Amino acid sequence: MSPAPSDLDATLTALADPTRRAILARLTLGETRVTELARPFDLSLNAVSKHIRMLERGGLIRRRRAGREHLLSLDPTPLDAAGEWIAVQKAAWSARLALLDDILQDEDRKGTIP
Repeated sequence: MSPAPSDLDATLTALADPTRRAILARLTLGETRVTELARPFDLSLNAVSKHIRMLERGGLIRRRRAGREHLLSLDPTPLDAAGEWIAVQKAAWSARLALLDDILQDEDRKGTIP
């Protein structure tokens, strides 16, 4: 099933930033506190929080509260959906380019291409 265009847009927007991709890479190791997640970045906690919100909008992370702590974990579901969409696009373009290649090869054999 293809993701809704708005869901796909939110996922791809979230993935467009290298800091957000680094945050996701860290979350592949498991759930962590927001403050721990922010530690390796040369950014304020507020700036990291903005990145986290973009990832939440893209559906890529889950937030769980335990008392005063906010714990984050990766949700790969939107990545799967985006990957499927990309695969469909790749297949369509590969087929189109193969057809174009066949046409050009045929024209070349006929000598109609200068």
